[in-house]
Amino acid sequence: MINRLAVMLLACLVSIGVAVAQPADPLPSWNDGAAKKAIADFVARVTRDGGPDFVPPAERIAVFDNDGTLWCEQPMYFQLAFAIDQVKAMAPKHPEWKQKQPFKALLDKDTKALAESGQKGLLQIVAATHAGMTTDAFSKSVTDWLSTARHPRFERPYNSLIYQPMLELLAYLRANGFKTFIVSGGGVEFMRPWVEKAYGIPPEQVVGSSGVVQFETAKDGKPELMKLAKIEFIDDGAGKPVGINRFIGRRPIFAFGNSDGDLQMLQWTTAGAGARFAGIVHHTDAAREYAYDRQSKFGKLDKALDAAGVAGWTVVDMKQDWKEVFPAKPDAKP
Repeated sequence: MINRLAVMLLACLVSIGVAVAQPADPLPSWNDGAAKKAIADFVARVTRDGGPDFVPPAERIAVFDNDGTLWCEQPMYFQLAFAIDQVKAMAPKHPEWKQKQPFKALLDKDTKALAESGQKGLLQIVAATHAGMTTDAFSKSVTDWLSTARHPRFERPYNSLIYQPMLELLAYLRANGFKTFIVSGGGVEFMRPWVEKAYGIPPEQVVGSSGVVQFETAKDGKPELMKLAKIEFIDDGAGKPVGINRFIGRRPIFAFGNSDGDLQMLQWTTAGAGARFAGIVHHTDAAREYAYDRQSKFGKLDKALDAAGVAGWTVVDMKQDWKEVFPAKPDAKP
């Protein structure tokens, strides 16, 4: 926790022009090795004024996937865990769900039938739990869930299962004039209520999948934004470069992902002129987190891993490259 606060304070001081001495090691949770060196060398190159690879601060855009890159994504995407809990809470008001799939499978804990419902079933669950309410009400439902829900394996809040090494990397980049963005396949309104506190990334720097939102006037005459059961934009796979172009407006020079859903974002980032960095978090640590890649139902890493080998992207081996995975538990004694 102390390391996290220190690097965040450093980034804040630099952002307002206060001269501060750089810490001896801005990435203390990273083991010395090729991945850590590649990051440090790249940052040094693009920030060396007068150097051949110098990039002006305004163009130092760094983008990060969220699920599996900044926080854990197993045994299922955390937004899906939220949606499932919401279905259970809403079920008494929807008796028809007892006979309607995929809700019946979920309520019966029939994992096979739920899996067979595929993406269509997932979208039905998300639509039922993410629509028909105002954006303010939805934001509150997310923060309320995060305050009470616990991960089934680690038995701690989901938003505490963020990666300590990536927190340090985000702060390190910001301390060197980068602007950091989240570009995720997850729902933008699911992420925005909590990411600033967790990562130091403000809500306006979050790009994600979104549903249609409609302006309405409530009965009391106050304006409100109502979430509708209709998908507007899927920010995954080939959608990520589109989302970057639409909502950021600059091609990044630094990108980190962990799955095939990030492949096109990494390709788009590295296709630009000048110095470029692409990184992949490879989940190899079954003891401290999870070990998975090509066969995983969540965060599948197959084509992107092959592409990294061909293109020379930096692959971070979680087991070998990280001294720590998660920050200390919130209730841990100092």
